Amino acid sequence: MKHFNKLITFFLACMFAMQSLFAQTLLDSAVLLQQRVYKNLTVALQNPDSVFILDLSRKKLKEVPADVFKLKNLQVLDLSRNDIKELPASINQLVNLQKLIMANNSLQHLPITIGDLSNLTFLGLNRNLIEDLPAEMGKLKNLEVLEMWDNELAVVPDELKGMYSLRIWELRGILFTPEEQNRLKSLLPDAHFYLSPSCNCK
Repeated sequence: MKHFNKLITFFLACMFAMQSLFAQTLLDSAVLLQQRVYKNLTVALQNPDSVFILDLSRKKLKEVPADVFKLKNLQVLDLSRNDIKELPASINQLVNLQKLIMANNSLQHLPITIGDLSNLTFLGLNRNLIEDLPAEMGKLKNLEVLEMWDNELAVVPDELKGMYSLRIWELRGILFTPEEQNRLKSLLPDAHFYLSPSCNCK
């Protein structure tokens, strides 16, 4: 019996170790596409460790639900087309997040903790009210696509040159002077910028 109990204990320990290892593994895009898309937070919370994609778009949300941060393995979060005015600093708890979609909300600022999302490759912020970007975004070394068309952006810190993996930065609908457009391109020479015609605005 003691031998049997030891085997059971060993088996459970191995299972726990495998689950922990899996939880820390980022899924590649092909595998991620095969995962279930949860569109109901209550359902997702019934088995939180198995939730990789959560789509809460068009839910008339005023804020990011606190329970979202219980989904520690979340890798795609879609909160677009709501009326969210603030992205909480606790967003950095979602350390495995690869894709964050916040388009069509009412964001004016981003928390400095967004720079902690080191696995982020896509950040969708189209059609918000964003006025500035935190310098800490320069820590997003894996970010490849940043969508920001139709915002109120006026300040782009030099530190964003740290986003050296960026390949697409969508900035149409935002008025920049020719000098500012050239500065942006010099910060990230390998990125392709989508810009509206420059203005002589002061």
